[in-house]
Amino acid sequence: MRYIHQVKKGWNNLSPNIKLFFLANVLFQIGGGMFSVLYNLYIQDLGYGDTMNGRVVGIQSFATALMFIPVGLLGDRTSRKRLLIIGALFSGLAFIGRSFLISEPSLLTLAVCSGLFASIFQVLAIPFLAESIPVKQRLRIFSYFSSLVLASQVLGSMGGGMLADLLQTFSINRVSSLQIVLAIGGIATLAAFIPLLFIVEKPHVVQSEEEEQTPNPIVQPAQSATISLKSDYKMIAQFAIIQLIIGIGSGLVVPYLNLYFTNRFSVSLSAVGILISLGQIMTIISMLIGPSLAAKVGPVKAVVCFQILSLPFLLLTGFTNMFAIAAVGFLFRQALMNAANPIQSTVLIERVSDKSRGIANSITQTAFMLGWAFMGSIQSYLVTTYGHYWGYAITFSITGGLYVTAAALYYFMFRKPHQQTATESF
Repeated sequence: MRYIHQVKKGWNNLSPNIKLFFLANVLFQIGGGMFSVLYNLYIQDLGYGDTMNGRVVGIQSFATALMFIPVGLLGDRTSRKRLLIIGALFSGLAFIGRSFLISEPSLLTLAVCSGLFASIFQVLAIPFLAESIPVKQRLRIFSYFSSLVLASQVLGSMGGGMLADLLQTFSINRVSSLQIVLAIGGIATLAAFIPLLFIVEKPHVVQSEEEEQTPNPIVQPAQSATISLKSDYKMIAQFAIIQLIIGIGSGLVVPYLNLYFTNRFSVSLSAVGILISLGQIMTIISMLIGPSLAAKVGPVKAVVCFQILSLPFLLLTGFTNMFAIAAVGFLFRQALMNAANPIQSTVLIERVSDKSRGIANSITQTAFMLGWAFMGSIQSYLVTTYGHYWGYAITFSITGGLYVTAAALYYFMFRKPHQQTATESF
Protein backbone atom coordinates (compact mmCIF):
# COMPACT_ATOMS: atom_id res chain seq x y z
CA MET A 1 0.00 0.00 0.00
CA ARG A 2 2.89 2.34 0.75
CA TYR A 3 4.32 1.71 -2.72
CA ILE A 4 0.94 2.34 -4.37
CA HIS A 5 0.69 5.58 -2.39
CA GLN A 6 4.15 6.62 -3.62
CA VAL A 7 3.19 5.88 -7.23
CA LYS A 8 -0.02 7.89 -6.81
CA LYS A 9 1.90 10.78 -5.27
CA GLY A 10 4.45 10.63 -8.08
CA TRP A 11 1.65 10.75 -10.67
CA ASN A 12 0.08 13.80 -9.02
CA ASN A 13 3.44 15.57 -9.14
CA LEU A 14 3.85 15.08 -12.89
CA SER A 15 3.61 18.12 -15.12
CA PRO A 16 0.55 18.59 -17.38
CA ASN A 17 2.79 17.94 -20.42
CA ILE A 18 3.77 14.49 -19.15
CA LYS A 19 0.20 13.58 -18.21
CA LEU A 20 -1.04 14.58 -21.68
CA PHE A 21 1.76 12.60 -23.31
CA PHE A 22 0.93 9.55 -21.19
CA LEU A 23 -2.74 9.82 -22.17
CA ALA A 24 -1.79 10.01 -25.85
CA ASN A 25 0.33 6.87 -25.49
CA VAL A 26 -2.46 4.99 -23.71
CA LEU A 27 -4.79 5.65 -26.65
CA PHE A 28 -2.08 4.84 -29.20
CA GLN A 29 -1.08 1.56 -27.52
CA ILE A 30 -4.66 0.38 -26.97
CA GLY A 31 -5.18 0.49 -30.72
CA GLY A 32 -1.85 -1.19 -31.34
CA GLY A 33 -2.69 -3.92 -28.82
CA MET A 34 -5.96 -4.70 -30.59
CA PHE A 35 -4.24 -4.98 -33.96
CA SER A 36 -1.34 -7.09 -32.68
CA VAL A 37 -3.70 -9.84 -31.51
CA LEU A 38 -6.69 -9.67 -33.86
CA TYR A 39 -5.42 -8.53 -37.24
CA ASN A 40 -3.74 -11.78 -38.26
CA LEU A 41 -6.96 -13.61 -37.35
CA TYR A 42 -8.88 -11.13 -39.49
CA ILE A 43 -6.62 -11.81 -42.48
CA GLN A 44 -7.10 -15.53 -41.94
CA ASP A 45 -10.88 -15.16 -41.79
CA LEU A 46 -10.82 -13.22 -45.05
CA GLY A 47 -9.59 -16.43 -46.67
CA TYR A 48 -5.89 -15.65 -47.00
CA GLY A 49 -3.27 -18.24 -46.02
CA ASP A 50 -0.38 -18.08 -43.58
CA THR A 51 1.89 -16.77 -46.34
CA MET A 52 -0.15 -13.58 -46.57
CA ASN A 53 0.08 -13.07 -42.82
CA GLY A 54 3.84 -13.46 -43.02
CA ARG A 55 4.07 -10.97 -45.88
CA VAL A 56 2.01 -8.39 -43.99
CA VAL A 57 4.03 -8.73 -40.78
CA GLY A 58 7.33 -8.75 -42.67
CA ILE A 59 6.65 -5.71 -44.81
CA GLN A 60 5.30 -3.73 -41.85
CA SER A 61 8.36 -4.58 -39.71
CA PHE A 62 10.71 -3.68 -42.56
CA ALA A 63 8.96 -0.34 -43.09
CA THR A 64 9.25 0.41 -39.38
CA ALA A 65 12.95 -0.44 -39.27
CA LEU A 66 13.54 1.59 -42.44
CA MET A 67 12.15 4.72 -40.79
CA PHE A 68 13.91 4.49 -37.43
CA ILE A 69 17.04 6.44 -38.38
CA PRO A 70 15.33 9.10 -40.59
CA VAL A 71 12.73 9.76 -37.88
CA GLY A 72 15.47 10.02 -35.25
CA LEU A 73 17.43 12.52 -37.34
CA LEU A 74 14.30 14.53 -38.13
CA GLY A 75 13.23 14.55 -34.49
CA ASP A 76 16.60 15.96 -33.43
CA ARG A 77 16.23 18.83 -35.91
CA THR A 78 12.53 19.70 -35.91
CA SER A 79 9.52 19.69 -33.59
CA ARG A 80 9.03 16.28 -31.97
CA LYS A 81 5.52 17.29 -30.95
CA ARG A 82 4.48 17.88 -34.58
CA LEU A 83 6.01 14.58 -35.68
CA LEU A 84 4.17 12.73 -32.91
CA ILE A 85 0.88 14.34 -33.98
CA ILE A 86 1.53 13.23 -37.57
CA GLY A 87 2.36 9.72 -36.33
CA ALA A 88 -0.87 9.43 -34.35
CA LEU A 89 -3.07 10.86 -37.12
CA PHE A 90 -1.78 8.74 -39.97
CA SER A 91 -1.33 5.57 -37.90
CA GLY A 92 -4.97 5.86 -36.84
CA LEU A 93 -6.15 6.47 -40.40
CA ALA A 94 -4.10 3.51 -41.64
CA PHE A 95 -5.58 1.27 -38.92
CA ILE A 96 -9.12 2.33 -39.80
CA GLY A 97 -8.45 1.61 -43.47
CA ARG A 98 -7.01 -1.79 -42.61
CA SER A 99 -10.19 -2.61 -40.70
CA PHE A 100 -12.34 -2.58 -43.86
CA LEU A 101 -10.18 -2.91 -46.99
CA ILE A 102 -9.74 -6.55 -47.98
CA SER A 103 -7.85 -6.69 -51.29
CA GLU A 104 -4.26 -7.93 -51.25
CA PRO A 105 -2.72 -4.66 -52.57
CA SER A 106 -4.58 -2.61 -49.95
CA LEU A 107 -3.54 -4.95 -47.13
CA LEU A 108 0.12 -4.64 -48.10
CA THR A 109 0.00 -0.90 -48.82
CA LEU A 110 -1.64 -0.04 -45.52
CA ALA A 111 0.75 -2.36 -43.68
CA VAL A 112 3.61 -0.25 -45.05
CA CYS A 113 1.83 2.95 -43.99
CA SER A 114 1.26 1.59 -40.48
CA GLY A 115 4.91 0.64 -40.17
CA LEU A 116 6.14 4.00 -41.40
CA PHE A 117 4.04 6.14 -39.06
CA ALA A 118 4.17 3.83 -36.02
CA SER A 119 7.95 4.22 -36.05
CA ILE A 120 7.51 7.88 -35.05
CA PHE A 121 6.13 6.97 -31.62
CA GLN A 122 8.69 4.20 -31.13
CA VAL A 123 11.65 6.48 -31.83
CA LEU A 124 10.58 9.84 -30.39
CA ALA A 125 8.77 8.89 -27.18
CA ILE A 126 11.87 8.55 -24.98
CA PRO A 127 13.70 11.65 -26.34
CA PHE A 128 10.49 13.68 -25.98
CA LEU A 129 10.13 12.59 -22.36
CA ALA A 130 13.81 13.28 -21.68
CA GLU A 131 13.56 16.91 -22.74
CA SER A 132 10.35 17.41 -20.73
CA ILE A 133 11.48 16.23 -17.29
CA PRO A 134 14.35 17.00 -14.88
CA VAL A 135 17.36 14.68 -15.00
CA LYS A 136 16.72 13.28 -11.50
CA GLN A 137 13.19 12.17 -12.43
CA ARG A 138 14.05 10.39 -15.68
CA LEU A 139 14.42 6.85 -14.37
CA ARG A 140 11.16 7.00 -12.45
CA ILE A 141 9.23 8.57 -15.35
CA PHE A 142 10.70 6.14 -17.90
CA SER A 143 9.59 3.26 -15.66
CA TYR A 144 6.08 4.70 -15.42
CA PHE A 145 6.01 5.17 -19.18
CA SER A 146 7.20 1.63 -20.03
CA SER A 147 4.71 0.13 -17.57
CA LEU A 148 1.89 2.23 -18.98
CA VAL A 149 2.72 1.16 -22.55
CA LEU A 150 2.58 -2.52 -21.59
CA ALA A 151 -0.61 -2.07 -19.57
CA SER A 152 -2.29 -0.30 -22.50
CA GLN A 153 -1.26 -3.08 -24.88
CA VAL A 154 -2.66 -5.71 -22.50
CA LEU A 155 -5.89 -3.72 -22.22
CA GLY A 156 -6.15 -3.45 -25.99
CA SER A 157 -5.35 -7.09 -26.73
CA MET A 158 -7.52 -8.62 -24.03
CA GLY A 159 -10.34 -6.09 -24.35
CA GLY A 160 -10.38 -6.40 -28.13
CA GLY A 161 -10.72 -10.17 -28.00
CA MET A 162 -13.48 -10.04 -25.40
CA LEU A 163 -15.37 -7.38 -27.35
CA ALA A 164 -15.15 -9.41 -30.57
CA ASP A 165 -16.53 -12.48 -28.77
CA LEU A 166 -19.30 -10.36 -27.24
CA LEU A 167 -20.33 -8.97 -30.62
CA GLN A 168 -20.57 -12.49 -32.04
CA THR A 169 -23.08 -13.40 -29.33
CA PHE A 170 -25.38 -10.80 -30.91
CA SER A 171 -25.39 -12.77 -34.20
CA ILE A 172 -22.72 -10.61 -35.81
CA ASN A 173 -20.51 -12.78 -38.00
CA ARG A 174 -16.84 -13.25 -37.13
CA VAL A 175 -15.38 -11.07 -39.89
CA SER A 176 -17.76 -8.18 -39.15
CA SER A 177 -17.08 -8.38 -35.40
CA LEU A 178 -13.34 -8.22 -36.04
CA GLN A 179 -13.80 -5.28 -38.41
CA ILE A 180 -15.77 -3.37 -35.79
CA VAL A 181 -13.21 -4.00 -33.05
CA LEU A 182 -10.26 -3.16 -35.31
CA ALA A 183 -11.99 0.07 -36.35
CA ILE A 184 -12.44 0.96 -32.67
CA GLY A 185 -8.72 0.33 -32.20
CA GLY A 186 -7.97 2.59 -35.18
CA ILE A 187 -10.16 5.35 -33.73
CA ALA A 188 -8.36 5.05 -30.37
CA THR A 189 -5.00 5.41 -32.11
CA LEU A 190 -6.27 8.35 -34.15
CA ALA A 191 -7.56 10.05 -30.97
CA ALA A 192 -4.02 10.04 -29.55
CA PHE A 193 -3.30 13.24 -31.48
CA ILE A 194 -5.84 15.22 -29.38
CA PRO A 195 -3.86 15.28 -26.09
CA LEU A 196 -0.69 16.02 -28.07
CA LEU A 197 -2.24 19.26 -29.37
CA PHE A 198 -2.31 20.69 -25.84
CA ILE A 199 1.32 19.92 -25.02
CA VAL A 200 3.55 22.98 -24.71
CA GLU A 201 6.81 21.98 -26.37
CA LYS A 202 10.10 23.32 -25.06
CA PRO A 203 12.76 24.49 -27.53
CA HIS A 204 15.60 22.05 -28.19
CA VAL A 205 18.70 22.40 -26.00
CA VAL A 206 21.65 22.03 -28.29
CA GLN A 207 24.32 21.63 -25.62
CA SER A 208 24.97 18.46 -23.71
CA GLU A 209 24.28 18.45 -19.98
CA GLU A 210 27.99 18.27 -19.15
CA GLU A 211 28.71 21.34 -21.30
CA GLU A 212 25.91 23.27 -19.58
CA GLN A 213 27.10 22.36 -16.09
CA THR A 214 30.86 22.75 -16.60
CA PRO A 215 31.55 25.23 -19.39
CA ASN A 216 35.17 25.43 -20.52
CA PRO A 217 36.15 28.92 -21.74
CA ILE A 218 39.37 27.56 -23.27
CA VAL A 219 37.57 25.22 -25.73
CA GLN A 220 36.10 27.03 -28.72
CA PRO A 221 32.40 26.35 -29.57
CA ALA A 222 33.26 24.49 -32.80
CA GLN A 223 35.80 22.32 -30.99
CA SER A 224 33.35 21.65 -28.16
CA ALA A 225 30.62 20.63 -30.61
CA THR A 226 33.02 18.29 -32.46
CA ILE A 227 34.16 16.63 -29.22
CA SER A 228 30.56 16.25 -28.05
CA LEU A 229 29.50 14.73 -31.39
CA LYS A 230 32.37 12.21 -31.38
CA SER A 231 31.55 11.24 -27.80
CA ASP A 232 27.89 10.76 -28.77
CA TYR A 233 28.74 8.55 -31.75
CA LYS A 234 31.05 6.38 -29.66
CA MET A 235 28.42 5.98 -26.97
CA ILE A 236 25.69 5.17 -29.52
CA ALA A 237 27.94 2.55 -31.17
CA GLN A 238 28.54 0.86 -27.83
CA PHE A 239 24.85 0.72 -27.00
CA ALA A 240 24.03 -0.50 -30.52
CA ILE A 241 26.46 -3.43 -30.25
CA ILE A 242 24.90 -4.53 -26.97
CA GLN A 243 21.36 -4.18 -28.34
CA LEU A 244 22.32 -6.21 -31.41
CA ILE A 245 23.58 -9.05 -29.19
CA ILE A 246 20.43 -8.93 -27.05
CA GLY A 247 18.27 -8.76 -30.20
CA ILE A 248 19.94 -11.86 -31.65
CA GLY A 249 19.36 -13.78 -28.41
CA SER A 250 15.82 -12.51 -28.04
CA GLY A 251 15.04 -13.24 -31.69
CA LEU A 252 15.82 -16.93 -31.15
CA VAL A 253 13.23 -17.29 -28.39
CA VAL A 254 10.71 -14.50 -27.80
CA PRO A 255 8.80 -14.50 -31.16
CA TYR A 256 8.26 -18.27 -30.86
CA LEU A 257 7.19 -18.62 -27.23
CA ASN A 258 3.60 -19.35 -28.24
CA LEU A 259 4.84 -22.14 -30.52
CA TYR A 260 7.15 -23.42 -27.78
CA PHE A 261 4.30 -23.87 -25.32
CA THR A 262 1.91 -25.40 -27.85
CA ASN A 263 4.51 -27.72 -29.41
CA ARG A 264 6.18 -28.98 -26.25
CA PHE A 265 3.21 -29.06 -23.86
CA SER A 266 0.21 -29.17 -26.26
CA VAL A 267 -1.59 -26.42 -24.34
CA SER A 268 -4.42 -24.42 -25.88
CA LEU A 269 -3.95 -21.07 -27.55
CA SER A 270 -6.17 -19.48 -24.88
CA ALA A 271 -3.83 -20.73 -22.15
CA VAL A 272 -0.84 -19.34 -24.04
CA GLY A 273 -2.60 -15.98 -24.45
CA ILE A 274 -3.36 -15.80 -20.72
CA LEU A 275 0.21 -16.76 -19.85
CA ILE A 276 1.70 -14.09 -22.12
CA SER A 277 -0.67 -11.48 -20.63
CA LEU A 278 0.44 -12.51 -17.13
CA GLY A 279 4.03 -12.09 -18.29
CA GLN A 280 3.28 -8.53 -19.36
CA ILE A 281 1.59 -7.79 -16.03
CA MET A 282 4.63 -9.08 -14.11
CA THR A 283 6.84 -6.97 -16.37
CA ILE A 284 4.82 -3.90 -15.42
CA ILE A 285 5.35 -4.63 -11.72
CA SER A 286 9.08 -5.24 -12.18
CA MET A 287 9.48 -2.02 -14.18
CA LEU A 288 7.92 -0.06 -11.32
CA ILE A 289 10.28 -1.72 -8.83
CA GLY A 290 13.35 -1.16 -11.04
CA PRO A 291 14.06 2.45 -9.97
CA SER A 292 14.34 1.37 -6.32
CA LEU A 293 17.10 -1.12 -7.18
CA ALA A 294 18.81 1.43 -9.42
CA ALA A 295 18.80 3.96 -6.58
CA LYS A 296 20.57 1.46 -4.29
CA VAL A 297 23.21 -0.06 -6.57
CA GLY A 298 23.30 2.36 -9.51
CA PRO A 299 21.56 2.06 -12.89
CA VAL A 300 24.30 0.07 -14.67
CA LYS A 301 24.57 -2.53 -11.91
CA ALA A 302 20.76 -2.72 -11.75
CA VAL A 303 20.59 -3.55 -15.47
CA VAL A 304 23.22 -6.27 -15.09
CA CYS A 305 21.51 -7.68 -11.99
CA PHE A 306 18.15 -7.96 -13.74
CA GLN A 307 19.67 -9.60 -16.82
CA ILE A 308 21.77 -12.12 -14.86
CA LEU A 309 18.89 -13.01 -12.53
CA SER A 310 16.73 -13.81 -15.56
CA LEU A 311 19.15 -16.47 -16.86
CA PRO A 312 18.27 -19.35 -14.49
CA PHE A 313 14.59 -18.92 -15.34
CA LEU A 314 15.40 -18.83 -19.06
CA LEU A 315 17.30 -22.13 -18.87
CA LEU A 316 14.67 -23.66 -16.59
CA THR A 317 12.03 -22.88 -19.20
CA GLY A 318 14.13 -24.33 -22.00
CA PHE A 319 14.92 -27.67 -20.35
CA THR A 320 11.85 -28.60 -18.31
CA ASN A 321 9.16 -31.06 -19.39
CA MET A 322 6.59 -29.73 -16.89
CA PHE A 323 4.26 -26.98 -18.06
CA ALA A 324 3.87 -25.44 -14.59
CA ILE A 325 7.65 -25.06 -14.18
CA ALA A 326 7.99 -23.69 -17.71
CA ALA A 327 5.22 -21.18 -17.05
CA VAL A 328 6.82 -19.95 -13.82
CA GLY A 329 10.22 -19.76 -15.52
CA PHE A 330 8.74 -17.79 -18.41
CA LEU A 331 6.97 -15.31 -16.11
CA PHE A 332 10.09 -14.52 -14.06
CA ARG A 333 12.38 -14.37 -17.10
CA GLN A 334 9.96 -12.00 -18.81
CA ALA A 335 9.69 -9.73 -15.80
CA LEU A 336 13.38 -9.62 -14.91
CA MET A 337 14.80 -9.17 -18.42
CA ASN A 338 12.32 -6.48 -19.43
CA ALA A 339 12.61 -4.62 -16.11
CA ALA A 340 16.02 -3.42 -17.30
CA ASN A 341 14.61 -1.65 -20.39
CA PRO A 342 13.60 1.71 -18.85
CA ILE A 343 16.85 1.79 -16.86
CA GLN A 344 18.86 1.24 -20.05
CA SER A 345 16.89 4.02 -21.74
CA THR A 346 17.80 6.34 -18.87
CA VAL A 347 21.50 5.47 -19.10
CA LEU A 348 21.50 6.05 -22.86
CA ILE A 349 19.66 9.37 -22.66
CA GLU A 350 21.95 10.67 -19.91
CA ARG A 351 25.14 9.80 -21.82
CA VAL A 352 24.38 11.53 -25.11
CA SER A 353 23.63 15.18 -25.74
CA ASP A 354 20.10 16.35 -26.49
CA LYS A 355 20.82 16.90 -30.18
CA SER A 356 21.71 13.21 -30.58
CA ARG A 357 18.99 11.57 -28.47
CA GLY A 358 16.59 10.86 -31.30
CA ILE A 359 19.22 9.24 -33.53
CA ALA A 360 20.63 7.34 -30.53
CA ASN A 361 17.24 5.81 -29.74
CA SER A 362 16.59 4.98 -33.40
CA ILE A 363 19.98 3.33 -34.01
CA THR A 364 19.75 1.16 -30.89
CA GLN A 365 16.22 0.06 -31.80
CA THR A 366 17.32 -0.69 -35.35
CA ALA A 367 20.19 -2.82 -34.02
CA PHE A 368 17.79 -4.77 -31.82
CA MET A 369 15.34 -5.35 -34.68
CA LEU A 370 18.11 -6.53 -36.98
CA GLY A 371 18.87 -9.20 -34.40
CA TRP A 372 15.24 -10.32 -34.55
CA ALA A 373 15.10 -10.18 -38.34
CA PHE A 374 17.91 -12.65 -39.03
CA MET A 375 17.13 -15.31 -36.40
CA GLY A 376 13.92 -16.77 -37.83
CA SER A 377 15.55 -19.21 -40.24
CA ILE A 378 18.15 -20.29 -37.66
CA GLN A 379 15.52 -20.94 -35.00
CA SER A 380 13.32 -22.94 -37.37
CA TYR A 381 16.33 -24.98 -38.55
CA LEU A 382 17.32 -25.92 -34.99
CA VAL A 383 13.79 -26.91 -34.00
CA THR A 384 13.09 -28.94 -37.15
CA THR A 385 16.51 -30.63 -36.98
CA TYR A 386 16.65 -31.47 -33.27
CA GLY A 387 12.95 -31.70 -32.39
CA HIS A 388 10.66 -29.87 -29.98
CA TYR A 389 12.75 -30.69 -26.90
CA TRP A 390 16.41 -30.33 -27.86
CA GLY A 391 15.68 -27.78 -30.56
CA TYR A 392 14.18 -25.37 -28.05
CA ALA A 393 16.73 -26.32 -25.38
CA ILE A 394 19.54 -25.36 -27.76
CA THR A 395 17.95 -22.03 -28.72
CA PHE A 396 17.28 -21.13 -25.08
CA SER A 397 20.90 -22.02 -24.20
CA ILE A 398 22.32 -19.88 -27.04
CA THR A 399 20.11 -17.02 -25.90
CA GLY A 400 21.40 -17.39 -22.35
CA GLY A 401 24.99 -17.24 -23.56
CA LEU A 402 24.29 -14.11 -25.60
CA TYR A 403 22.55 -12.45 -22.63
CA VAL A 404 25.61 -13.13 -20.42
CA THR A 405 27.87 -11.65 -23.10
CA ALA A 406 25.69 -8.55 -23.41
CA ALA A 407 25.51 -8.08 -19.62
CA ALA A 408 29.31 -8.37 -19.29
CA LEU A 409 29.92 -5.89 -22.11
CA TYR A 410 27.37 -3.50 -20.67
CA TYR A 411 29.04 -3.55 -17.27
CA PHE A 412 32.58 -3.05 -18.55
CA MET A 413 31.58 -0.31 -21.02
CA PHE A 414 29.39 1.76 -18.70
CA ARG A 415 30.41 0.90 -15.14
CA LYS A 416 32.17 4.26 -14.70
CA PRO A 417 30.37 7.62 -14.47
CA HIS A 418 29.79 9.45 -17.73
CA GLN A 419 32.59 11.98 -17.22
CA GLN A 420 35.12 9.13 -17.05
CA THR A 421 33.75 6.88 -19.77
CA ALA A 422 33.91 9.74 -22.24
CA THR A 423 37.66 9.35 -22.41
CA GLU A 424 37.77 5.56 -22.64
CA SER A 425 38.66 3.90 -25.88
CA PHE A 426 35.97 1.91 -27.63
